Amino acid sequence: MQLILKNKNTLLLGEFKFKCSIGKNGSTSNKIEGDKKTPKGVYSLGPLFYRKDKFKNPETKIKKIPIKKNMGWCDDVNNKNYNKLIIISKKIKHEKLFRKNTIYDLLIPINYNTKKPVRNKGSAIFIHLTNNYKKTLGCIALRENDLLTILKLINKKTKVKIL
Repeated sequence: MQLILKNKNTLLLGEFKFKCSIGKNGSTSNKIEGDKKTPKGVYSLGPLFYRKDKFKNPETKIKKIPIKKNMGWCDDVNNKNYNKLIIISKKIKHEKLFRKNTIYDLLIPINYNTKKPVRNKGSAIFIHLTNNYKKTLGCIALRENDLLTILKLINKKTKVKIL
């Protein structure tokens, strides 16, 4: 089963239709770091990262990794760990995964520019939570119940297609 981002506010999975939000500036075939656009294409998904203090054991067939306070995602275009999971350091620009707000309580990295990351092509593209469908910096954001439903339906072969 494939997740399909049909338009800027609809994510499809089989016969399910979910309201979502994407990058503030829409989607693009030419993603650039910081452009606030969601990258078009077909991508595999990474593991589920989750806050163990908020979700005991989310039901899913994909690999699960509890988020620790020192976890981050490198978005520093000049760092060798660009667009990779890192242990937070003051020297490296990063997205903090363990946050005060709830958007990263459940998150799945979209494997965009992850195998051999190209500098400035975009980083930290996730499927994550939203409370208000506010536009993202390039991610796909869903309400908690919708993301929990999706987690039950996907597996490690599921891909996301961004039109």
